[in-house]
Amino acid sequence: MIKEYFPNVDWLILWQETKNTLYMSGISVLATFILGTLLGLILFLTSKGNLWENKPINVVFSAIVNIFRSIPFIILIVLLIPLTTILVGSMIGVNAALPSLIIGAAPFYARMVEIGLREIDKGVIEAARSMGATTGTIIWKVLLPESMPALISGITVTAIALVSYTAMAGAIGAGGLGSLAYNYGYQRNQNDVTFMATVVILLIVFVIQFIGDFITSKLDKR
Repeated sequence: MIKEYFPNVDWLILWQETKNTLYMSGISVLATFILGTLLGLILFLTSKGNLWENKPINVVFSAIVNIFRSIPFIILIVLLIPLTTILVGSMIGVNAALPSLIIGAAPFYARMVEIGLREIDKGVIEAARSMGATTGTIIWKVLLPESMPALISGITVTAIALVSYTAMAGAIGAGGLGSLAYNYGYQRNQNDVTFMATVVILLIVFVIQFIGDFITSKLDKR
């Protein structure tokens, strides 16, 4: 029955490319969460009135974040080909997509982290400082726990964006569902392949959103 409606879909290839998309998305989300959180903390802590107030460092990191956040992803992939080749040894394949995915998403998420940290009540931070808490203690015991709902909400949005990035990367040789939709669906005029690849991408997005909303609701104490 399914074969009649989707005669061109190779289900084994569809499953393999789904795994490739999940692999690229999973690794890049994890790396983006770590790198973006570090960048966001630096942006917050070095801003005016905060623990590590340092205008030159803040300006430099803000500029780096703004530059990489503003570059369209498809152009970023091309710009990072030399770096990707050095790191991975190839400009084609699922691993070759990872540097561009991480570098493209981390600055975007860093701004979300910074915004989440700015929403923390200043009184909580001041209370911790007045009790003699070190900077490390404030970061681990105050800043990160208090902003965690915002951080999870932000990484959820970023993860969904990364799924769309993998589709773009797939269209130029990274593999995944984007590659399947473009190479098998569009170029061979097999609309059923494109449709199924799109459906699977949407399912992945819905699952990410559901998990993110669930975790956020559990962490939000308001």
